[in-house]
Order: sequence, then C-alpha cells, then structure tokens
Amino acid sequence: MDIKKLQTLVVDALEDVKGQDIQVFDTVHLTSLFDRIAVVSGTSNRQTKALAASVRDKVKSSGGDVVGMEGEDTGEWVLVDLGDMIVHIMQPAIRQYYRLEEIWGDKPVKLGAAKRKSTPEAEDAAVAKPVSKHLASTQAAPEVKPVRETKAPAAKKAATKTTAAKKPAASKAVGKVVKVAPSKTETAAVAALKSLPPKRVRAVKEPAAPANAVPEKKVIKRIKKTEE
Repeated sequence: MDIKKLQTLVVDALEDVKGQDIQVFDTVHLTSLFDRIAVVSGTSNRQTKALAASVRDKVKSSGGDVVGMEGEDTGEWVLVDLGDMIVHIMQPAIRQYYRLEEIWGDKPVKLGAAKRKSTPEAEDAAVAKPVSKHLASTQAAPEVKPVRETKAPAAKKAATKTTAAKKPAASKAVGKVVKVAPSKTETAAVAALKSLPPKRVRAVKEPAAPANAVPEKKVIKRIKKTEE
C-alpha cells in the first residue's frame, strides 16, 4: 500500500474515535525499518484500545497488512505495527514522560486537506457544486474601477490667475458726515453761560511773620527848615 494512502487511513481511523493531538512524522532519513510514525493521545484505557481497534479494522478493510499490536492489556500505551508505519497510542501522562516527538519529530507531516485526497469524501468535495443565483452571498462582487481625476491644463490656470489680478480691489464704503443743528435747550444753556459776570480774583494774603522774627527798624530823618 502507498505510504501516503496508509497515513491517510490511520489519521481518519484515529479521528473517528476522537483521538487527541494527532501527529505524524517522516522517519525515512532516521531509520530503514519504517517510513512514518504516528503519535496520538487517549484519555482512558478504553479509548486507547478503541483507537487501536479502529486503526486495525480500517487498514485491514482497505487491503493493508497489520503486523502486530502490543499493550492492549493495560491500555496505557498501545502500539500498532503496520509495517511501513508505526502508530503509538498513549495516555497523556505516558506521552509526556517518554516524549517520542523529540526522538522522531525532525520532519513533521502536515495534516490538513491534503491528507484526505485519497478518500471518497474528499473526491466528492472537490466536485464543483451548483451555485444558486438567488442568494446574494453567492453573487460575484461587481468590479470596482478606479476613478482618475483630470487636472486642468496649465494655460487655463494662468488665465484664471491673470483675470483675478486685473480685478480692482473693492472700494471701501465711506459714510457721509451729516451736520445736526443744536437744540433749543443747548442754545439756551450756552447763552446763560455767556451772561454770567466774570469771576473775581481773590487777593492773595501775605503769610504772617513768625513769632521769633526781629522787627525791622524804621529810620526817621528830620529835615531842617531853612530861614528865609
């Protein structure tokens, strides 16, 4: 049996019984005894035994050979020998202790859509299904074309600038001065102010002499009368 088909059958059998953390490694460069190794976890003894039985039955029904099985009595670590491929079904504690991934895990095999290419389910899925024209989700989105902005030629821009330069600046509006005649009340007040007598100028008093000041001496000259 082709190794790719064999590994696909093994992974499908493990997934049917809800195997956890399924990993497949390419061991061609490490040993000549087998080409692939698979490691999977089972949560209980019953599940590990069911996983091993699922792998055995699926490989046999597809025409493959099952060389042997070991560890079915305890269920902690069940080994299924398929000749070109070895399947290790382990409980989480046993798997964490032995760490087979560190020994054989140089080249992991990616498990995805490629592993199901040989199955009839994958072949049915590959056939294009008819698309309903009534559903909006199946309609193709319209193509969006980019909008190109057209730039004005340089000559038009220059003409626009020249026209704007020739326009005179807007003249500022100047308000007219309107003379208003004085009212009668204002005229009467001005006439009353003019008829008032002029203000009197008060005489400035000389400052009084201090008490300690010495009085000035007055000199009296006598004039002799001449006899005629």
